[in-house]
Amino acid sequence: MKKIILPFFSILLLISCNKIEEKIDQTVQETTEKIQQRAQKAVEETVKKTVNESINSLTNTEDVQFNQVFPSTGEVIVSEEKGKKFKFPNGSEGFIFKYKADKSVLIPFLERQATTDETQSDKVARKIDGQNIIDKISFIEKFLPENMVDSSFLDNIRNNKSIEYYKLKRYPYSSTLIYNPVSKTVLQYVEISK
Repeated sequence: MKKIILPFFSILLLISCNKIEEKIDQTVQETTEKIQQRAQKAVEETVKKTVNESINSLTNTEDVQFNQVFPSTGEVIVSEEKGKKFKFPNGSEGFIFKYKADKSVLIPFLERQATTDETQSDKVARKIDGQNIIDKISFIEKFLPENMVDSSFLDNIRNNKSIEYYKLKRYPYSSTLIYNPVSKTVLQYVEISK
């Protein structure tokens, strides 16, 4: 009887050990997969956070009104305005405005703005060729994340031959104006010279 029980228990012990080994292997494999998934998720979150922080530092913006930068004497110059003040990581600042305005009122108004140095300022706005501006917009667009800028607006600037481009420097501000005479929409970039 001992001869039968001893091999029987040995076989049971061997089967139990195999079952325990399989369970341990399964647990180790499941744990390894969970750790890999968590690590992958952590890496993805870190990358997203880093990209968002980089974009936010590049486009550190705050809302601003047109008349805060270009004070008027009470006359209404622009309507439907949106404005942003931004600061690049290198410390340079600027403004970008999108609004509706009549060019015959807007440009003389901007030409009359006060300046801190008349020798570095233009007396009148200059109409310029917009190809250089279009090239710069196309270049910058390549580095912006999708859906950050309305591509239909940029396509309209590139393809609409009636768009007019102006430059005006009233130190310390240097303005580039993109004017659509059909819709009377203006996109104005204002760079602040130091």
